[in-house]
Amino acid sequence: MLKRLFSIFMIGLAGYYLFENRYRVMNGLLGNRFLRRIAVGSLMSLPGVRNKMLQSVFAGPGDFR
Repeated sequence: MLKRLFSIFMIGLAGYYLFENRYRVMNGLLGNRFLRRIAVGSLMSLPGVRNKMLQSVFAGPGDFR
């Protein structure tokens, strides 16, 4: 029982630390070329994200939404 409570506490503490330092963690992860490539590839495989990205890249001068 105590071991499980300790594990839950440590997971919560790690989650809090990651949330407080989320931008620093993201910069560290995306600073790695391999991890950045995986992240961009997985985001571009989502149809909604890909469509929004392509719309904003290939929009005309007055077509911003």
